[in-house]
Amino acid sequence: MLKIYNTMTGQKEVFAPLVAKTVRMYVCGVTVYDYSHLGHARSALVFDVIRNYLRFSRYAVKYVRNFTDIDDKIINRASKEGVPWKKIAEKYLKAYWQDMSRLGVSKASKEPKATNHIADIKNLIRTLVKKGHAYQVNGDVYFEVSTFPQYGRLSKRKPEDLLTGARVEVDERKRNPMDFALWKSSKPGEPQWPSPWGPGRPGWHIECSAMSMKHLGKTFDIHGGGMDLIFPHHENELAQSCAASGKAFARYWVHNGFVEINKEKMSKSLGNFFTIREIFEEWNKRWRTKNGSKRDRLTAEVLRYFLLSTHYRSPLDFADVGLQEAKSALDGFYGLFQRLQEVTGARGPGDSQLKQSIERLEAGFRGAMDDDFNTPAAIAQFQTLRGETNRLLEAGLSKRACQDSHKAFRRLGKVLSLFQLSVRDWEFTEKRQPAQGAQVVSVPALSDREIREKLNERTEARRRKDFRKADEIRAELASFGITIEDRPDGTSRWKR
Repeated sequence: MLKIYNTMTGQKEVFAPLVAKTVRMYVCGVTVYDYSHLGHARSALVFDVIRNYLRFSRYAVKYVRNFTDIDDKIINRASKEGVPWKKIAEKYLKAYWQDMSRLGVSKASKEPKATNHIADIKNLIRTLVKKGHAYQVNGDVYFEVSTFPQYGRLSKRKPEDLLTGARVEVDERKRNPMDFALWKSSKPGEPQWPSPWGPGRPGWHIECSAMSMKHLGKTFDIHGGGMDLIFPHHENELAQSCAASGKAFARYWVHNGFVEINKEKMSKSLGNFFTIREIFEEWNKRWRTKNGSKRDRLTAEVLRYFLLSTHYRSPLDFADVGLQEAKSALDGFYGLFQRLQEVTGARGPGDSQLKQSIERLEAGFRGAMDDDFNTPAAIAQFQTLRGETNRLLEAGLSKRACQDSHKAFRRLGKVLSLFQLSVRDWEFTEKRQPAQGAQVVSVPALSDREIREKLNERTEARRRKDFRKADEIRAELASFGITIEDRPDGTSRWKR
């Protein structure tokens, strides 16, 4: 039974879509004025995985992700570069699609642009004016927050705190400082469209309301985005949508956590961000292959493993060592896949136990993902099967059992877009020597005492910030089929 954490209620709720086995989901996309950074990558990957798992669970999914292609940031960037605003929007929209393709994120069912929905936006504003929720001032139209008593219920902000974090412009024409723009009158040289209130362009918040209701209806199942959008964007979106339709808007609000650099949110305004392109360029240098697309696929799996190793609602602190640990962990998986392919025996004493382990993997994977899309717990299930398979290889497995194990990794891993490369395409950090003609690969065992000694050595290395040594110990233990799970308090757990 799938449970989703709903930002609106502040708790996990059993997921029950409006239409049985059908999910309508809207996620706020990017404003296309610059290259996308790792924070954008995390949000895109989170909702790609959510869509994948819903489909895996036999839901029909209509997934809409918008693009804001008219905004102050786009206009300012165009002015700075001395080019038309449309050229800026088109350039960075194309770049976004390229970045997502490299990361292995599929396109949404619909990817509307704000400029293609100007008529829908104007109709929605007309409705709000007619119902007394909006007012006109010299070509601008504002939503009147005081007409919607439930304002603030999504962000849980008190009236006196509402100004904090909002994009509030000093404008004495507004009836209340919290009133926000639905339509902005155009300034000389700015893009404009005709309207009943004069030439102008839409405000940011109204765009998403118009596009989501156009493609999904007045009430739909899931609305997603980053936590930074809860207020004011999603709060405003909720208010104007409910005020216009008189109906509920989104039933489940899902928000992913920030990517942080040194405990600060990664953002363009702070200048502490890495673009997706920069990360690919840096990590692609590490692969010996000359095949560019192959290097992309390697980097993509490492980046996805890193991003999904933290629960989507938790903050994620970015550091190169995190990517190194992800690569080390994936080396362990692909090393196992290589060993499985080397087995040629027709019979194996460990086959029945492996079959049970695979069944436990599927049950554990579903249980983890049903618990608010808990990808770290799902990855832990793969780590458990990896350890058990390594152990059973020592007992003896048949070729058929090894194939079944590899298929289970690939089939369930596809939900997370992991384990999809062939072994020959994987570039190990340290080259592994293949077995010489053996039917079954023998994996030596470590005693519990030896494992604890290694973990203590690794903990000390991490305390000294000697992450290279810590990674070497993790990789060494992985070669023995030992899985390490680091806890938030700095301690570690291990499993065979």
